[in-house]
Amino acid sequence: MTGDLIYYLLALLTIVPAFWVVLSPNIVHACFALLFTLLGAAGLYAWMGADFIAVTQLMVYIGGVLVLILFTVMMTRVPQAGHRAKSLDRYVPPAVIGLAMMALLWKVITGTEWATEGLGPVEPTITEIGTNFMTSYIFPFEFVSLVLLAAMIGAAILIRERKNTDEEPESEPEDQEVQS
Repeated sequence: MTGDLIYYLLALLTIVPAFWVVLSPNIVHACFALLFTLLGAAGLYAWMGADFIAVTQLMVYIGGVLVLILFTVMMTRVPQAGHRAKSLDRYVPPAVIGLAMMALLWKVITGTEWATEGLGPVEPTITEIGTNFMTSYIFPFEFVSLVLLAAMIGAAILIRERKNTDEEPESEPEDQEVQS
């Protein structure tokens, strides 16, 4: 019973802010609502025993992507347009698509026979993943790190070249008198 209550609280923590992300007119409020949605998803992953995915959710999405979005929003000056009249026509197509997707998901969820028998306690996965990374999959792991390093170096070179081409050379004054 306690497990069901925790699951429903985590699901509520995921779904309610997700609606706020979609319906919020303020982008900063939408970003903070997205924070709680991602926290709820990480909690659900942890509750289901996918501890590596839960930690990855926290580190990558909340620690990286969401902070990047917040800093980008806060550092960008967006001109405030006057209040436009909000017509109902602009909300109808997304509402129809959203309802169709919800109906499809409901049909898939209710039409699937979920195996609930024979499920035992959840085992942690981080130890096994770490062991596989450092033994069986060490070459792909190191190769990906080299590819990411090359991408970072390439991005730095591209930014440096772009910075150099943006600078204009200083021109000499044209108002000099020609002596003959």
